Amino acid sequence: MPINSFESYPMSWKPKLEKTNQPLYLSLVDQLEKDIADGVLLPGTKLPPQRELADFLDINVSTVSRAFKVCRKKGLLSGTVGSGTFVSYDVNANTFLTPDNASQLIEMGSMLPEIISQDEIIALLQKMMTEPDFGKLFQYGSLEGRAWQREAAVKLIEKAGYKTTADLLIPASGSQNAIAAILAGLFQPGDRIGTDPLTYPGMKSAAKTLGIELVPIKHENHEISEYGLLYACKNENIKGIYIMPDYQNPTTHIMSEDCRRMIARIAKENHLIVIEDGINSLLMEKPLPAVASYAPEQTVYITSLSKTVIPALRMAYIVTPKHYKNDLKTALYSINLSPSAFLMELASRMIASRNVDKLIDAKRERIKKRNQLVNEYLTGYQIMGNDESIFRWLLLPDGMSGERFEAMAFEKGVKVYAAERFTVGKAKPIAAVRLAIGAAESLEQLKQGLKILKELLKEKQM
Repeated sequence: MPINSFESYPMSWKPKLEKTNQPLYLSLVDQLEKDIADGVLLPGTKLPPQRELADFLDINVSTVSRAFKVCRKKGLLSGTVGSGTFVSYDVNANTFLTPDNASQLIEMGSMLPEIISQDEIIALLQKMMTEPDFGKLFQYGSLEGRAWQREAAVKLIEKAGYKTTADLLIPASGSQNAIAAILAGLFQPGDRIGTDPLTYPGMKSAAKTLGIELVPIKHENHEISEYGLLYACKNENIKGIYIMPDYQNPTTHIMSEDCRRMIARIAKENHLIVIEDGINSLLMEKPLPAVASYAPEQTVYITSLSKTVIPALRMAYIVTPKHYKNDLKTALYSINLSPSAFLMELASRMIASRNVDKLIDAKRERIKKRNQLVNEYLTGYQIMGNDESIFRWLLLPDGMSGERFEAMAFEKGVKVYAAERFTVGKAKPIAAVRLAIGAAESLEQLKQGLKILKELLKEKQM
């Protein structure tokens, strides 16, 4: 119990530390976690200055600093130089965005690719099974794959806006695993990485697991600003930046070419590691040049097949500067994130035979049909994204939070994901929800889900 008299002092948090055998700083961490879970500390709350809190608890400032550092690594706190320390706004949001077993729900939350015909893959598999060396595919394969497999992947990546070479390519078992390997191989616990204020939850969960802090970069015209990035380099000591230039998740924004050039220039000037997630770029008929095109020595580029082609092809490709390659190979090997020889062979043959191109073209056409339904049912509302996007970003009417709308939709049988799940840092996110329009099992189911969402929006306006 603190001995100083702070009963009437206007502090936002007055923790009570219980006597335990563990170090004081860990007791303070436990109390902070408990108060957040119990609703005593709400997202966005500004905590007392460290010295003030130390005086209140009659402990050393270094104990508070150590506790806050642990809490930042856990994703509980965020802060910027000169603005103080805040309870992270996404601290209560669930970042585990995979579907549950509630089969009665219309799925528009998780980014599940729509169910498509697998005729091309089945035919290819049948052919592979007749080949004399088929059994070798069930053995351990090369970490980098064979030369022709890398060449095939390079040709695919060129269609996404980045021309590179096969010697810089490393395969991985999915884009989220590729992100985890990049963080583990090129960063250390306590490092800071800049991101959009709303960003991919897979990046958030990987960073949290590995003790890496994400720092939101200020926007201008819906994308990372030069001022914000320079400020983060100087004042937040970021070591890298994570970006998704095409159909940014969740806002659907397509980064301008000027912004891409600006990020590349500042990355080179400040020796930043750029993690460029090109997972959605293959869906664009005319993609802009990747940021990696302007700063290949600074950028680690990722593309993937599971979202753009078919979930069974859980393959990702990392294009890395030579000076990072050994570290990334070691990380992939150490945490067992390399793909199987069988999957690499199947994916490579799909690419080389142009079947992947056919599937992507077909997917674009189906997504356009789904987006036409979205535009029809949600006309009159602010719905971001174009007809090639596999998800949309719905801005909600005044007075309704994303969390509340997500809960209301769930009660009516539709799953969507609120802005709170994507937010980074202390700022309250805008009132919005992401709609994964490819996840519904059929066009009829998508219509039903959109109809329910429209009714909820109408109720709010009445």
